[in-house]
Amino acid sequence: MSITISKPSAETPSSGITWGPWAAIIVVVLIFVLAQLFGFELTRIYPELHHWNLARTENWLNNSIIAQFVYVLLAEGLSVLALFGFIRWRKGSVQAIGLKRAKWEDIAYALIGFAVYFVIYIVIVGVLTTFIKGLNVNQQQALGFSQSTTGWQLMLVLLSLVVLPPLVEEIMFRGFLYSGLKKALPAIWAIIVTSLIFASPHLLESGSGGLLWIAGIDTFVLSCVLCSLREKTGRLYAGMLVHGLKNFIAFASLFLLHVH
Repeated sequence: MSITISKPSAETPSSGITWGPWAAIIVVVLIFVLAQLFGFELTRIYPELHHWNLARTENWLNNSIIAQFVYVLLAEGLSVLALFGFIRWRKGSVQAIGLKRAKWEDIAYALIGFAVYFVIYIVIVGVLTTFIKGLNVNQQQALGFSQSTTGWQLMLVLLSLVVLPPLVEEIMFRGFLYSGLKKALPAIWAIIVTSLIFASPHLLESGSGGLLWIAGIDTFVLSCVLCSLREKTGRLYAGMLVHGLKNFIAFASLFLLHVH
């Protein structure tokens, strides 16, 4: 009788996932909240060094493209540093959360994933609007940037909305969080929990007040597809491409074509 020794799966502790579901949830939530708070406070240093009054400071923080870009850069940068610091402290591995060597096939998976996301989203919104008459699909998301932005400042908006969030959010949610959840949950439940946590903050991004349900639905569907890509490829790059493409289309519609 022969004995076959199989390779450990990508989600076992021996391969670098040294945290469980609750640790994953708590760490992601704490990092998400604290990185934004620290990012905001660090951005405030500039007007304080120049001794601006409160009105000028608030105007700069709320309306300056540079201030908003610096805030996003700091918040996203602090998120990654804190997350990698935790992984190193727990003697984990960044390769285990999907940051492995990219493959050309990731591009093909990304194109397929985007098409699947788009079709599922359209179908779900169509069904929900049929049965939920009060669902407002025209709510606008508060992005924090003026749609009249042009020139080099438009590049800062592009980096803030299309480049930085997909990179960082895929590492945090489909990488770190999803890997921790999968240690104790079947893949389908890890996908659902990851997507619920990811979609929750987007409910609060309404520019007109109230919960932004359409953004919550959108990001939940998107996250389910991105988790599935992570599960299929074992890497984060296809998800990053889908996320970036989705954000770029929104960016082009709002800031280049000025279409809501």
